[in-house]
Amino acid sequence: MLDAHAGWSHVERLRSASSLALLVAGVHTAADAERALEAGADGIVAEALAALPEIASTVAGRCPVLLGKGIRLGSDVLASLAHGADAVFLERPVLEGLLVDDREGVADVLEGLAQELREALAFTGTGSAADAGAALLRSEPRPASAQPAEAVSSPVLRKADLHASVSDPVLDTMNFLNEVTHHYCDAISFAPGRPYDGFFDTEQIITHIRRYLDHLAEQGSSAQQIRTAMYQYGPTAGQIREIIADSLRKDEDIDVPPESIVVTVGAQEAMLLVLRALITGPEDVLLVASPCYVGITGAARLLDITVTAVEEREDGFSCDDLETAIRQEQARGRRPRAFYIVPDHSNPSGTTMSPENRTAVVELAARHGILVLEDSPYRMVSPGKPLPTLKSLDRTRTVVHLGSFAKTVFPGARVGFAVADQRVVDDCGRAGLLADELAKIKSMVTVNTSSLSQAAVAGTLLAAGGRVSELNTEAAAYYGDALRATLRSLDRHLPAERRKFLGVRWNEPTGGFFLTVHVPFPADNAALTRSAQQFGVIWTPMSYFFPQGGGHHAIRLSISYLTTAEIEEGTARLVRFIEAECAAS
Repeated sequence: MLDAHAGWSHVERLRSASSLALLVAGVHTAADAERALEAGADGIVAEALAALPEIASTVAGRCPVLLGKGIRLGSDVLASLAHGADAVFLERPVLEGLLVDDREGVADVLEGLAQELREALAFTGTGSAADAGAALLRSEPRPASAQPAEAVSSPVLRKADLHASVSDPVLDTMNFLNEVTHHYCDAISFAPGRPYDGFFDTEQIITHIRRYLDHLAEQGSSAQQIRTAMYQYGPTAGQIREIIADSLRKDEDIDVPPESIVVTVGAQEAMLLVLRALITGPEDVLLVASPCYVGITGAARLLDITVTAVEEREDGFSCDDLETAIRQEQARGRRPRAFYIVPDHSNPSGTTMSPENRTAVVELAARHGILVLEDSPYRMVSPGKPLPTLKSLDRTRTVVHLGSFAKTVFPGARVGFAVADQRVVDDCGRAGLLADELAKIKSMVTVNTSSLSQAAVAGTLLAAGGRVSELNTEAAAYYGDALRATLRSLDRHLPAERRKFLGVRWNEPTGGFFLTVHVPFPADNAALTRSAQQFGVIWTPMSYFFPQGGGHHAIRLSISYLTTAEIEEGTARLVRFIEAECAAS
């Protein structure tokens, strides 16, 4: 019952198990109050003064209503009674009296509060506490100095009046995952997709920044210019675009001018900028490969953009399915504007697009006049030679390449970028680049990306000669070993014949951080809680990553932050959980 996720079923279970008086706390709305009564509550504890009138009106005398917090003065008690409370709880005043003078201190606090209440009743001409009602209340707020901060009735915002994205299930489910991880801190977690930081040396941060400062001096910058470059905001589009462009040419065979690059606060900001620029009205649609990274669908939700999922098949992405989705949207009178995909070792499924499909998807998008948003953060942290990026195959400026140094160079710097070399022509025939328009939007969002973060990333790239692939040789080998160890351990603990009998299967990615395990039972939040609580292993439900529903019988495993020993023990626990769930279902 100390679980942060106790719900109405727990209240009903307590009610059926005990004849003791049952108070339900944490009641914020009239709907909560009604539900509490249905569950058998003998009393309701409201959480906020402003919600009291509505809750009291709903309860209508069927049980006592109490205010749970914020009482410091006798006048606060009277105000609570006038708002509809039958009684109030005392928290901090009692504790403070206890700290000051033990039992005597508490007695003094209670007597002082009672005296203040008597004075408040006399001042307002109220005969007794039972006579306190709404007539005592003033419509205008009193000055802040007239009462302590806790007793001031602050405006209460209705969640229904906020943007719909704050109620998006994805936000709640990711918060739930974080809470589970925090609550069961001894469990082995296959949930976080962050890079392992054991490869990074703290002292190297200073070295890399110094390398960039030396580079500026070598380029002819004066001491004043260097100081300005570090201490001022800097150009919105970024001040290390030339260095990034050089790295892309050497590592990815992406040959674009520096002017086509916008340096962003992680790839997440790049997604937000591109979507804001491309989607102009309710008829515009974003297509996404599904399952899909929640960052892009979350950004679309924030911007009220319609998302249409193109489901991946068991063997990966199909261009035929993409073309069908494009034609269906056009038949509905809508305009597909872009297609988002992670071609290499994708998050969450771990799949990689075939060489044939890479060429085909670029040609298909060009034929239909839509852009491809390519997001490939796991290429340089995967073993072996990567397949060509979609952007390197792009001859018609159809691909917007979204990049990040968060998995490779410096996670905490949060430096990403967008390669947007598409031509944009205004009504007067003047031509520019899509990157110029993204920079305009960025100037209204983050103004610029941290100069210090850019310096650290640039110094690292300069030290490696622009080759992120060489810089990440050790990391790629580490992640590759971890992925293979996970697959071997899963196979050892759940051999082929046994998993066929149970109906369990998984894919075998060649790189990246993730793989998918399909199970015959619902892999939902309840199952995750049982897994963490009873078996000490945490994973991510794949249903989080399906924007239009799906993935209810699959889980995502991330291997990026675990040692070989943790992987071995974690997979053993996971298999015990899977066996137990299969037996129960």
